[in-house]
Amino acid sequence: MNLHRNLIPHGDHVCTEIRVRGRVQGVGFRPTVWRYARELGLSGEVLNDANGVLIRVAGSEATIAQLIDRIECEPPPLAYIDDISLHSYAGKLPREFVIADSVSGGAHTQVAPDAAICPACAEEVTSPFGRRYRYPFTNCTHCGPRLSIVSGIPYDRAQTTMAPFKMCLDCRVEYESPADRRFHAEAIACHVCGPKAKLVRFDGRAFGFDQFSMMDDVDAACGLMKNGEIIAIKGLGGYQLACDASKPDVLARLRQLKKRDAKPFALMARDVEVIRRYCSVSVEEERLLLSSAAPIVLLRADGPEPLPNGIAPGLSTLGFMLPTTPMHLLILRRMNRPVVMTSGNLSNEPQVIADDEVSERLSGIVNYALTHDRVIANRVDDSVVRVVGARTRMMRRARGYAPVPIALPSGFENAPELLAFGGELKSTFCLLKDGAAILSQHQGDLEDVRTFDDYCKNLSLYADLFDHKPITLVADLHPEYLSSKLARKRAAADEMPLVEVQHHHAHVAACLAENGYDLDAPPVLGIVLDGLGWGGDQKLWGGEFLLADYRRYRRLGTFKPVAMLGGARAAREPWRNLYAHLMAEMKWPEFTMNFKELEIHSYLAGKPRATLDAILKNEINAPKASSCGRLFDGVAAALGICRERQAYEGEAAARLEAIVDMDVFHNEDDTLGYPLTIPNLKGSGLPYVEPLGMWSAVLGDLILKTPTPVMAARFHKGLAKVIVAMTKKLAIGEEDDGPRSFTTVALSGGCFQNRILFEEVVRRLEAEDFAVLSHAQVPANDGGLALGQAAIGAAHLIDAGRNQKNDKG
Repeated sequence: MNLHRNLIPHGDHVCTEIRVRGRVQGVGFRPTVWRYARELGLSGEVLNDANGVLIRVAGSEATIAQLIDRIECEPPPLAYIDDISLHSYAGKLPREFVIADSVSGGAHTQVAPDAAICPACAEEVTSPFGRRYRYPFTNCTHCGPRLSIVSGIPYDRAQTTMAPFKMCLDCRVEYESPADRRFHAEAIACHVCGPKAKLVRFDGRAFGFDQFSMMDDVDAACGLMKNGEIIAIKGLGGYQLACDASKPDVLARLRQLKKRDAKPFALMARDVEVIRRYCSVSVEEERLLLSSAAPIVLLRADGPEPLPNGIAPGLSTLGFMLPTTPMHLLILRRMNRPVVMTSGNLSNEPQVIADDEVSERLSGIVNYALTHDRVIANRVDDSVVRVVGARTRMMRRARGYAPVPIALPSGFENAPELLAFGGELKSTFCLLKDGAAILSQHQGDLEDVRTFDDYCKNLSLYADLFDHKPITLVADLHPEYLSSKLARKRAAADEMPLVEVQHHHAHVAACLAENGYDLDAPPVLGIVLDGLGWGGDQKLWGGEFLLADYRRYRRLGTFKPVAMLGGARAAREPWRNLYAHLMAEMKWPEFTMNFKELEIHSYLAGKPRATLDAILKNEINAPKASSCGRLFDGVAAALGICRERQAYEGEAAARLEAIVDMDVFHNEDDTLGYPLTIPNLKGSGLPYVEPLGMWSAVLGDLILKTPTPVMAARFHKGLAKVIVAMTKKLAIGEEDDGPRSFTTVALSGGCFQNRILFEEVVRRLEAEDFAVLSHAQVPANDGGLALGQAAIGAAHLIDAGRNQKNDKG
């Protein structure tokens, strides 16, 4: 940065305007600049506007350079600077450096995500001598609610749900003092003037405990959980359901009432030391737990003390987080064991945020609710991360991370504004603005009416917050996705162009974009393994090898297409995939002749085989899908670990991963992996992964009564081997010694959230000298789909602009 450019003499000084863009509002940026400028003896002003933070300063060139260096090197904890630029300024400036009033206008700045309680605020609420002792809504510019309470830009108190709370004199003094860490902390509050916590009982009966023996209603909530109660707690982005995680009977009751049969519960613990009693925690995992994002971190459940299996049935990991708000911190002060902290809803519904819905939707689950009178403006779920391959991987991107923009790679700087609508499950949407992608928080599964309504509300919210006016819409190619239908309807109504993107191409593009892969860089091999996506041939894909860049893709390889018996029911009932796979490899007489003594034969014989065979023969409600996810389901059903019905999406694959015998898996003998081959499809000649040998080996192992952990290890090992073998085959074609047609591989799709498969595929690819790109900032599942759609849409628009320019030239 050239500090001499655009500096105008102003007496014995120079005068300049410094524009700072990024996450710089609501994070204590102005008081930090004020403090630095005062320490350096500079005059001028700093203010918020719709573009970020504007600094107008007068002083010597060297001193102004020092100011910029400190801003760059020592920003506030929650700030993130995208860009600093200098411009000339010839106007009048105050003699002292001051913080000026905000200026509104079109939004070109960022909205900060909600941040967990900081150490300074935690110390205040636990110190008996402070005025915020045990105040559950304590916050400052380094922590507290942001996205969950905001309704407009600039981020000022009047544009948040704190507007109804008039500051007391003490808070006003802090708010107006630039030297205080609460200077312009828009959610500032205290016992006198802020929101109040209240414990309510839904059934109208008297409280069954002595409230006067408790310190306050928050402390009473802890006492209720200790006594075996399930309670609702109004958190940052929605209501949560909480109970003592050490009580199996309470967990069983929560599952029954919430209608959540087996999906794992998130846990919250007072501190890291409590977590270590149940899980091993690495340095990176501890950093994540203690970070301002405070996500749920998936940890290995191998600590010295066990927790009931009812928390995460059949899994080898537990999802832990630390207290995210002062309220949670105070609740857990006397709790020396973990508590369940799961979303406040019935299974598959969105989290409750409105106070008037609590009694209607949650009173069948809980008798008590710890609530308060600060409105939640926007629903924000907890984020979920996992450390895989020595990197933090996003499993669900929400609180603490969204809506932080993702910088787009070189070539996208002038991309026009567009809106990508995402997918159907684990849905998000994405705005493109100012050369960055603004990916929404996790929305959920749009099949639920309430979730879809919330998705539509958030589309409008983001348009307002970011003053976003797209010129093009982007959607998945699938004809029945609700997000795609909405995009088509809006495109028609607004007479706006619509770009429809193939599902797996969007997965690849998302991986490229978050890894900074340039717009004009060579194509990569995208390996996308997931459940289902609508293919370019109007068939169902789910295990794809695509030669792709942002502009186009070509399908080079796939998994064997196998019928989905009963259509969508096959995704919920793993036995259907087992039956379809076995009948695709061997007919029932052969299966009976060779494997009649197996329990799995008796099980399948008890199903309505005549109907199933008729469905297969007539191809009615049995579309073929090249799905890696359904292969996982079939194997899990064969091993008997998840056969009849999945309680949640991906349960069969998660249970299969959880039981892998790692000693067998890491054995150097590659022949231990189940054999999968790579023949070519009839007609198209497309290479595909053929599981015939694998199924023969699986059934053989069942006859031999091979332990299921060994079989799970053999499956993962064999699958990783064939994925890399396919990659090598596609790279060199028929010429074994010829140059490779690609050298970079991008891994995407929900199946790559399987740690064992992912790490083994990466290890083998890198051993073959392939560069490997993978997801970290956004989920590998459909939660990252909208980012890829946006990148592809932008590439189309950029190319159209180039062509138009060339035509004019």
